[in-house]
Amino acid sequence: MPRISIVMPTLDEANGIAAALAALGPLRDRGHEVIVVDGGSSDGTPALARGGADRVVSAPRGRASQMNAGAAIARGDILVFLHADTRLPQDADALILRGLAASGRAWGRFDVRIDGASAFLPVIAFFMNLRSRASGIATGDQAMFVGREAFAIAGRFPPLELMEDIALSRALKRISPPLCLAAKAVTSGRRWERNGVLPTVLLMWWLRLRFFLGAAPADLGRFYDGERR
Repeated sequence: MPRISIVMPTLDEANGIAAALAALGPLRDRGHEVIVVDGGSSDGTPALARGGADRVVSAPRGRASQMNAGAAIARGDILVFLHADTRLPQDADALILRGLAASGRAWGRFDVRIDGASAFLPVIAFFMNLRSRASGIATGDQAMFVGREAFAIAGRFPPLELMEDIALSRALKRISPPLCLAAKAVTSGRRWERNGVLPTVLLMWWLRLRFFLGAAPADLGRFYDGERR
């Protein structure tokens, strides 16, 4: 059976990393691999991760850099890029392996459900999934997965401070359309609820529009970081 490597970039995730890795325990029991790539946490995240991951390594801060570093040492045939605040479906490995084999596609993602108290979060998730199916573009919240060879052909994640998932999706679309799995990855609604659901949605739309119009990702990244603070 093909083996899956789950690559999780982290930065100051001490409050949730143990639970995130415990949720991946059944996949490790079935022979798959979990790699945590830390970007310089100051809260002890790497130490907390060591009991629940096959490998814990460090890389320069930035999701693109961290995920590329994890992919470079992964032993699996399929790479899954998973945010620390996102949970995979229980049978994610079977869904990925069967889906890719049956479809002949090189990559894909899950639909997403956003966990939180706001009544707007299911609406946001619905439109995220709809937009992704229509555009063939996946985001990090959707737990992107890709065959090792296709990831290399696509050029890995480009060195961007923001929108690295969208840029990789564009490159992968030249290899094959994505496999859009209806099973849902569950992601935390913390960033929407922390800064307000509507302001966060408008910010993300504005950032994506600027990106598609050619704005420098470094400038967008600095603006995004400033807004989150």
